[in-house]
Amino acid sequence: MYTKEDIAKLDRISKLKIVNSVTGIKPANLIGTINDKGRTNLAIFSSVVHLGSDPALLGFVARPRTAEVGHTYRNIFESGIYTINHVHPEFIKNAHYTSVKFDIGISEFEQCKLTEEYIANFKAPFVEESSFKIGMRFIEAIDIKHNGTALIIGEIEHLILPDDAMIDGGIDLEITKAVGISGLNSYYTLKKIENHPYARLNEIPEFE
Repeated sequence: MYTKEDIAKLDRISKLKIVNSVTGIKPANLIGTINDKGRTNLAIFSSVVHLGSDPALLGFVARPRTAEVGHTYRNIFESGIYTINHVHPEFIKNAHYTSVKFDIGISEFEQCKLTEEYIANFKAPFVEESSFKIGMRFIEAIDIKHNGTALIIGEIEHLILPDDAMIDGGIDLEITKAVGISGLNSYYTLKKIENHPYARLNEIPEFE
């Protein structure tokens, strides 16, 4: 067992690895952005969450802005749009190294050998290697004052995914080969183990 005090005494990297693992496996996504000078940025995030379906809202947590980090946040503020791209097993290593603190003038697409892809009337770059990608319009940012991060909220404008991943009105993430993250550097594949109907009060089964 670890107390709050025990966790506080850990070195920075150990603390990051442990606290980033306690919620379980999280989705691995690459967020693509572009600034007003046309410079692209790509960064891996494990904090993308569903916030609502109507309108279709997603959120993610952006780190505190400094000279070295926070390029994703700044680019979203400048352009108002961004992309979320699922990571697949074939390019986990490339995706992982987008977390390096590259200079603002260096594109992670180029450094990590991933390909920019664009669609009509949408300026932000998608990741060509990803088969599951989402075009987002920035809605608002909510500052989390306790640690200087921010919850970035956007609305889905474009949803691009394989046709065969749509099953019974939903998405089968095993078919899309979605990848998950635990901690800072452990990656997992997903396997669907059960499927249940939408839960209704008058259809609760008998549990053993």
